[in-house]
Amino acid sequence: MIYGVFALLGLALLAADQWVKAWTVAHFAAPVGASVVTADPPRELLRGVVELTRVHNYGAAWSSFSGSRLFLLALTAAISAAVLILLVRRVVRHGLGVCACCLILAGGLGNFLDRARLGYVVDMLHLTFWPSYPTFNVADMAIVVGALLGAVYYLFLYEKYDKKERSNGKTDAHGDN
Repeated sequence: MIYGVFALLGLALLAADQWVKAWTVAHFAAPVGASVVTADPPRELLRGVVELTRVHNYGAAWSSFSGSRLFLLALTAAISAAVLILLVRRVVRHGLGVCACCLILAGGLGNFLDRARLGYVVDMLHLTFWPSYPTFNVADMAIVVGALLGAVYYLFLYEKYDKKERSNGKTDAHGDN
């Protein structure tokens, strides 16, 4: 049951990410020339907190690995496959861990689709109170929240709820049988 609920949450986040990106593309001019930022002025979403704009990110976080499209596609596919395997094999069984995996998977797939289809990721959310912070999108938020929840799960809940036991009843340090 819990896998289904969080799978639906992941699908909803993936759909929301793709919708917000499509809305951004429809309402902001594409960057021109060598620029990655639209010429259109930003629009306030929450005064003093966040504004909407359009940025084409050809890399990963903070534009790292910019121009390495195939590497980023392969890396995202590998991480997404690993997370999916954890879910399918039910290695992660606690709700917080399952939620973390579904968020990471949804965010990764959202950015993977952009990168595969467009060659870049559409970012649109910019923190006005932190001008040097990079522009990001819904998929990025899902990945970050998923990673934070995953860290909390692993540090505080994994040992108690999901660590596998050996056939002799002792807990294996690596989680293997």
